[in-house]
Amino acid sequence: MPAGSRPGHLAPRSAPSLLYIRYLPRRYFFQDDDASFPSPFGGFFADGRADSIAEQIRGPLFSPDEMGNRSPRALLRKVAGTDLGEALARQFGAGAVRDPERMIGALGQALEAYFRSDEMAPFSSRFDAFLRHRAPLSPAEMRGLALFRNPDKGNCAACHTMVESSSRPERSLFTDFGYDAIAAPRNPLLPANRDPRHFDLGLCRTARALKWPEPDQWCGYFRTAGLRNVAVRQTFMHNGVFRTLRDAVAFYATRSTDPAQWYPGGRRFDDVPARHQGNVNVNAVPMNRRQGTAPALTDDEIDDIVAFLRTLTDARYVARMPDPATDKARPAQAPGPAGPTVAAERRAANTP
Repeated sequence: MPAGSRPGHLAPRSAPSLLYIRYLPRRYFFQDDDASFPSPFGGFFADGRADSIAEQIRGPLFSPDEMGNRSPRALLRKVAGTDLGEALARQFGAGAVRDPERMIGALGQALEAYFRSDEMAPFSSRFDAFLRHRAPLSPAEMRGLALFRNPDKGNCAACHTMVESSSRPERSLFTDFGYDAIAAPRNPLLPANRDPRHFDLGLCRTARALKWPEPDQWCGYFRTAGLRNVAVRQTFMHNGVFRTLRDAVAFYATRSTDPAQWYPGGRRFDDVPARHQGNVNVNAVPMNRRQGTAPALTDDEIDDIVAFLRTLTDARYVARMPDPATDKARPAQAPGPAGPTVAAERRAANTP
């Protein structure tokens, strides 16, 4: 998890990627023909609480667990007289380093311009070369792509949308910008989770603030993240509970069939309050299988999906990808005070 500016402070959620953020839309609702009610899409942060890039930057700037600025005026005092302050004054006028709110607005515009630049959306991955018919994928990667798209196997593309038939990579952002409640396991390393009464409720806090009807129906929902460059992430899920890409994929495959692998002590959906556990997605493949039955994906098929996901890494980040064999051997979850998690112990027991 991202470390804050003050010792001992951690951000409450895993940091989202800022690459390709220019394609992230503002909040909106859409209702499928067969849906009983409209669903939310878009918005910034995992809970959609910001509606623009400029609005989003206020979050880390003033969060006590991140950059820790106490107020816009306190930040202005830090910026005034620096090279950054001089650059803001040249671009946005002297008021940008005299008025705190104008300075925040100028910072937002400057960062938004950068986030919308081509540098932040390079489309230089091997998958992009494949879409443009310039390079093939390996047999394992092609198998992974097929499993990713297969609605009876991985079913990943149901939410992490892509258009394989289009040579325009911007049509394959690997997210529909929607929200889902998948019940990622509780992360014992988050300071807030030392309090057993604490739960990150996700989208329903935004729904309450915006006075959406029946806001509690969205408790436990978080925005579907895009998967481009996912193979170079250090942590996975909104709470950073997993340390490897393979374990994130395996969680989807076996959450329902073998919950003890992921939820220590048999407390299924342990990071969602009991009163909201009815919101958790138990209907979509592969999470719709009954406990004790065979999962939708075998271990080899999970490896193939991971092989495909590695092709989504842009050229400049390829060297940062962990070796698949090393990545596979790392603990599934961050170990808590009591030692390795059930998942890590199971993996160790099965290692020759």
